[in-house]
Parts: sequence; C-alpha cells; structure tokens
Amino acid sequence: MNDAAPTPTSAPEPRRRARVRAPELIGKGGWLNTGGKELTLADLRGKCVIVDFWTFCCVNCLHVLDELRELEEAHRDTVVIIGVHSPKFVHEAEHQAVVDAVERYEVHHPVLDDPELATWKQYAVRAWPTLVVIDPEGYVVAQHAGEGHAHALAKLVGELEAAHEAKGTLRRGDGPYVAPEPVATDLRFPGKAVLLPSGNFLVSDSTRHQLVELEADGETVVRRVGTGERGFTDSPPSFSEPQGLALLPDGTVIVADTVNHALRTYDPGTQAVTTVAGTGRQWWQGSAASGPAREVDLSSPWDVAWFADRVWIAMAGVHQLWTYDPEKGTVEVAAGTTNEGLVDGPAAEAWFAQPSGLAAAGERLWLADSETSALRYVEADGEGFAVRTAVGEGLFDFGHRDGDAGQALLQHPLGVTALPDGSVAVSDTYNHALRRYDPATGEVTTLATDLREPSDAVLVGEDIVVVESARHRLTRLRLPEEAVRVESVAHRTRREATEVAPGRLALDVVFQAPAGQKLDTRYGPSTRLLVSSTPPGLLAEGAGQGTDLSRELVLADGVGEGVLHVSAMAASCDDDPANEYPACHVHQQDWGVPVRVVEGGAARLPLVLAGMDS
Repeated sequence: MNDAAPTPTSAPEPRRRARVRAPELIGKGGWLNTGGKELTLADLRGKCVIVDFWTFCCVNCLHVLDELRELEEAHRDTVVIIGVHSPKFVHEAEHQAVVDAVERYEVHHPVLDDPELATWKQYAVRAWPTLVVIDPEGYVVAQHAGEGHAHALAKLVGELEAAHEAKGTLRRGDGPYVAPEPVATDLRFPGKAVLLPSGNFLVSDSTRHQLVELEADGETVVRRVGTGERGFTDSPPSFSEPQGLALLPDGTVIVADTVNHALRTYDPGTQAVTTVAGTGRQWWQGSAASGPAREVDLSSPWDVAWFADRVWIAMAGVHQLWTYDPEKGTVEVAAGTTNEGLVDGPAAEAWFAQPSGLAAAGERLWLADSETSALRYVEADGEGFAVRTAVGEGLFDFGHRDGDAGQALLQHPLGVTALPDGSVAVSDTYNHALRRYDPATGEVTTLATDLREPSDAVLVGEDIVVVESARHRLTRLRLPEEAVRVESVAHRTRREATEVAPGRLALDVVFQAPAGQKLDTRYGPSTRLLVSSTPPGLLAEGAGQGTDLSRELVLADGVGEGVLHVSAMAASCDDDPANEYPACHVHQQDWGVPVRVVEGGAARLPLVLAGMDS
C-alpha cells in the first residue's frame, strides 16, 4: 500500500518535558582511549558531551565518525565525544575486535565497550547510529538517529557553549582522550589486494591511507603509494581509507577510495594516481545518480570489479551497485533502490545491505552483501540484469553453518574470489574463515579457519592468498582438497523486542527541524517513509512508501513476532529569508525494530530521527 500524500507533513513535535538526567555510562567491556581510566558522567561535568552509539559493521556509523571529526577538532576544549560500541554481530561483542576497530577507523575519543547493550538500553536507543547530546550540567538536550546531523550538532554546541559560559558551568581544557601506543607493522588493517602482471601484489593499506606494493612473497615491501595521511590529491597522491582494487584491461588498477567517496586509478609502471570518478562529497538522496563521473557524488565505494565491459562498484554507503564506464567517463546506478535489505529480482528493484566484495566469473558478478551475511550474484536477464541470492537469509540471521546453501549461514562477509572450477571462495570475515560455495552442487563448505577478519583473497596458481585484515598481513594457503569440519552455529541479532498490541499500531517518526532550519518544501515533499517487515506477513496494512512521517500500521492476526523495517528521510534548509541560496541538509535513518505482539502492548511506536529536549 502506498500512502503518498500531496503535501509533506512531519510527525508532531515532541512534547516539552522536564529536564532528564543522562543515565550513567556502563559496559562490561570497559573503556578504550582513556589510558586505562574508567570514566563516569561526573568526570565529564562542565563539558558538552556527544554520545555516539555505533557498531563497527555499520557503514552509516562510519559516516558519522567522519562527520564528527571536524566538530571534534573545532571544539576540542569544550566538547567530549564518547563512543558507546553496541554490537550487532557476535564477533563485534569480542573486546579485541572493538580494540581493533577503534584503531582501524582512527577513533580519537574515548570508547565504552558495551557488549551487552546495557547503556544502549538505558538511553532507549533503537538504531545504529544514534547521537545523544548531554549539556555541561549532565542533562540530555538532544537525540539524533542516523547520519547527516553534523551541521545541527555544530550549531547546538555553539549555543551550549555560549549559554554555559555565561552561566559559569562550562569547563574548558583538555578532554579525557589518551592516544594508544602506535604499533609498527608493514601493513595496518589492509582491506583488499590484487595480483599485478609482474607477479607482485598491490594491497590497500586502509588505516595508513596508502597502497602498498609487495613482492611475490606477499611480505617484502617494494613501494608505498600515498602520503600516509588522509587526503584527496593526485600529486602527491593521498587517499582516505582505500579499499577495493581491480586490474583494468589497460594494465592500470582502479581503486575504491572509500572515505573520499571516489574512484582513483593507479599506474604500476609510472606510479601515477588519477581521480576518475567522484567529487569527494558523499552522495545524498536527491543528488544526481548518473552523469559525468567527476561531477557525480559517490558514497563509500567499498570494492570494484571489471565486468560486462565496465567497472562495477559496490556502493556500500547507499546499498547499491553502480558502474563506471572509462570510455565514456560516466557513472550510473546499475542495481539497488537504496533500501537496505535482501530482495532479489530485476536489478532496479533489488535491495542490498552494504555490498562490500565483488568478483567477476564468466557470466556472473558475485558479491558479498555484508549486512545480510549473504553471497549474491548479478547475471544478464533479457536486456538487463537480475540479482539472485545463493546464500543468506536477511539482516538479522547469521552464523557458521555448512551444507545446503538454502540453510547455510555466513557472518558479515567482505570478500569473494572466483575459483577455477566455477565455485566461489567467500572471505567470511566475522567467522574468521574462508568458505566455499559450489553452484554445481548448491553446497557450502569451509576451506580454512583460524584466520583473523579475512577481508579479501587472491588466487595465485594452486594457492589462495588471504588478506588477514586484523593480523595485518597476507597469508598464503594451498587450496584444500577436503573441507574443514566445523560445528554449526546459528545466531540472530539480539536486541530486546518492543511489545506491541495486536491490530492497529501508530508509527510516528519524530523529526523536529534543528534550530534555525525549516522543512525544505521548494521542490515537493521534504520527507519520505518506507515501511516493510520480516516476515512480510507481519503487516496486514501499512507497508510501502509515502511522504508522511506518521502512519497507521495493521498487524496481521496470528503472527506473534517479527521485525519492522523503517526507513525515513527528511530534508531541511537554513531558515534565513535574506539568503537566496540557503544551505540544505538531509537527515536519514533505517531502523530494524524487533516487535512481539502481546495483549496490553504499546499501540504507538515512536522513532526519533531528530528531536530536542528542553
């Protein structure tokens, strides 16, 4: 059912209420980036505190980390950002994995490891990422879900600084961040690798923002490409967390420069780097999705592959596949709607969830769809392409289970590699394993275990060279003739279900335009709401897309539990009549809300996209 309205309306503004003390920050994993000190909110009194609820699998959370860097630097003496790591996958609840992620993504503020979601529950958080602002007196003053809130946060911080400076409750000075000791290794959290015609390897050394060429032994450094600092220049070359690499027919390498939202080429002969696609800005809803490659924004390209006479791009940031045509110098969307999930069918109608690994094999383009823990592929279908799923069940089911592909499970895979016999090796990242899917038999097996966050693999003769990202190295394995026996494990994402009443359920996405802004209605509706469910039969009415942020859902009889998938977007612009071209901002978020249908449950489900407390 599509309930699009002729004019956009936002949900009712949240009621003004008594000031709420921020709950204490607690987590069994302890604190990182504090020099071993346990922090409390009392230690932070006098500072403007931004609590960032994140998990390292989530590309939207990584976008927010990047959004916060400028704010963090500009207000270093008044603002303290606290990351609360709240895991989705089992692997993310491992303390060492959180330690690795904090270094991998250069998180330069204190992080609380909360493996049991204790603080998440205290703050009633429902989505990754969520930002909560606490004033210098310890009261919650704002909450924002999703990304795109940097401008509103900067404005709010400025207001808090002025108000509490005047009140005498602002405390300037250094925050509690203590940088960890650096570790010397040739690679640091490498992402992807490609075999060069010379027999050497080119590796994306993501945390050091470089490309590294290694000799055929996979260990000896030949050269480093890039300054080693975040940047977006061709000469001298600089990158920002590069990931995917693919060899092009002309012998150059195409590079997914992930955090620069760009594609670059690297010539192994001349060592020249050239930007070929992207502007350096992140793509947002409403931006152009095709056109001259250097004029179109991209969003966290994670991998690249040469397929069907062009470069295919795993556009993790918007859950799509794009293509880049070097001959025409253009980019365009090839598959996906930007909705997050697992839906097969014609390419334009398919749903993905952070596609992160690509490998071309004959008539198929294989892909690792990380957030659905799925192995999927693209193939020709009539005059276009279609998307199919080989392994995977959806956003919330994962594990390590071999056997028939219909019941096999992966855990957040990041890489795929085509094998000579027509099968596919999967870098099953959060299971620390290399898996194999055979299309001929429909079977999934395990090739190797005891790897550490494998993120890619390269075939070299009868060997396969695995990028062990969290061991900072390439590991050469002989392709085994027999599978490794592994005890089967199945998981579902563990979050407390919201108890809702049978029948009608009022869904309200709460969006209050930040101070000094208003809804942008110049070009039509400024809000969008998309609702679906797992299982689909959970909703008798209310699924589909519309422009009203409030909607009445009807839960089907006989379905006792499931997940409501809600995607919301709102656009706001600076409210300045004197400015003919006001700055505009997009706020967006996806929620997966587990619900349990019980008598006496809630009849209303509020989700905060952006809201202010008083």
